Amino acid sequence: MKTTTSYTYVAAVVSMLLWGMSFVWTAILLKDYTPITIIFLRLGISSAFMFLILWLSNAFQRIKKEHFLLFFMSALFNPFFYFIGENYGVMYTSPTISAVIIATIPLVAPIAAWFLLKERLSRLNILGLIVSFMGIIIMLVNSSLKLDADPKGIGALLFAVMSAVFYSIALKKLSDHYKPFFLIAVQNLIGMIYFLPLFLWFELDNFRMVKPNGEMIFSLFSLAILCSSFAFVLFTIAMRSIGVARVNVFSNLIPVFTGIFSYFVIGEQVGSQKIMGIIIVISGLFLSQLKKRKSLI
Repeated sequence: MKTTTSYTYVAAVVSMLLWGMSFVWTAILLKDYTPITIIFLRLGISSAFMFLILWLSNAFQRIKKEHFLLFFMSALFNPFFYFIGENYGVMYTSPTISAVIIATIPLVAPIAAWFLLKERLSRLNILGLIVSFMGIIIMLVNSSLKLDADPKGIGALLFAVMSAVFYSIALKKLSDHYKPFFLIAVQNLIGMIYFLPLFLWFELDNFRMVKPNGEMIFSLFSLAILCSSFAFVLFTIAMRSIGVARVNVFSNLIPVFTGIFSYFVIGEQVGSQKIMGIIIVISGLFLSQLKKRKSLI
């Protein structure tokens, strides 16, 4: 049991590391591509890759009729709504600020999980969420205690947060019936179909004019293969083991990883205030999992 749980926590952390880096790769692509183009290409590459793996491993599953609507609804929330909010958020703010807003997902998810899935939270879980929120606020404001981000970007990111919360609920129901890899492959394919008319109508001409370089190609395939494929699978595996509320707490690690990668990859400045926020976020994560860890010793 201890080994299995350790693998679960590793899966959760690695998925957050990849998603933390995704904000940096998205920022690189936004220099030349629009959000709709990035998302469509990301989902298209991811779907092709995942269905190829499913075909080679003969791992296709039959979707039950009663789950068709749930599949389309879950894909509407994520990747469709979520990625629209996330990408426009990165475009109007910065990778680190975007990651900080996305990290508020665990502050909302427990309420939805309690209401819809009857999942319980301990006092340490709640305390950890509060402490993490304090760290997020410290990272979000500047030295003058003023909001250090464009309101349009914040609004888009809050939209992404709400989409992710509802997606987590739908994903929990579907993950009880389908394997993670197949589940994410189908949702990415549906998401790509949602974005197809937007791409063809609004973005095709701009896409044709851009000549991608090596950095853009690497960033795009990293988003598709690592972030939209493996990270979601790892997240689903962790969620099946420890529940929606607890796995979403790990989202607090996203701005930590994003801040580090943004500094080294694109030169975003990470001052002492952001470092303090990162430390507080990690402390909140530890508190939220403290009771769970004690029960394993």
